Amino acid sequence: MDVKTKSITSKGEDIVKVGVPHDTQLLRLKRIEGQIRGVQKMIENRRYCVDIITQLQSISAAIARVQELILKKHLEHCVTDAIRSGREEDKREKIDEIITILRNFGRQHLRE
Repeated sequence: MDVKTKSITSKGEDIVKVGVPHDTQLLRLKRIEGQIRGVQKMIENRRYCVDIITQLQSISAAIARVQELILKKHLEHCVTDAIRSGREEDKREKIDEIITILRNFGRQHLRE
């Protein structure tokens, strides 16, 4: 189901567009928020380091999954719509966005 949303582009432009809601990702993020609070309590209670690290790895994996799902929706909807529009400026902007995302993704994994 598509909904109208108000967004700000990477260039700071205010736009209204039709998009797919991210309800599933919001639920995942709320769960992650709970996990983070749990890790904070673990640290406050001086729990075993390996247990804390295990929880942090779980949180990192959950965040990566949210990223993956949002990127998938972006490709399936926003990028596909831009390509179908036939407007070269829209296509170029979406391609540039994806290149930037992939470049940052690569940097993030190189640090690990």
